[in-house]
Amino acid sequence: MPRSTARVATDRPGRYAKQLAAHMGRKVPAEWSEETGRGTLAFKAGQAELTAEEGALLLAVEGAAEDLAQLEDVVGRHLVRFGTRDELVVAWQRDGGEAGTVQRLTGEEA
Repeated sequence: MPRSTARVATDRPGRYAKQLAAHMGRKVPAEWSEETGRGTLAFKAGQAELTAEEGALLLAVEGAAEDLAQLEDVVGRHLVRFGTRDELVVAWQRDGGEAGTVQRLTGEEA
């Protein structure tokens, strides 16, 4: 199954992952473990993995090739909104080396 990953630089990776899981959990099955620093989001079109590590939140999405851009956008767009103050940027890299989508704060959202 096609996969795309992003490494989002932040001083608060656990906080953002927890917030993302809690928010998305209203619409899809979601889990977050403070203990392991890992979580998942289960969409109909695929799944996302969240991993908090020192200085970054690692994101990975898997789904059918035709759904990958939408999965990147949903996860990335919500994270960027939560991280407005920190101006988070989510730049996805797909398996095979091609660039995926990019989510960042725009003037309209500021």
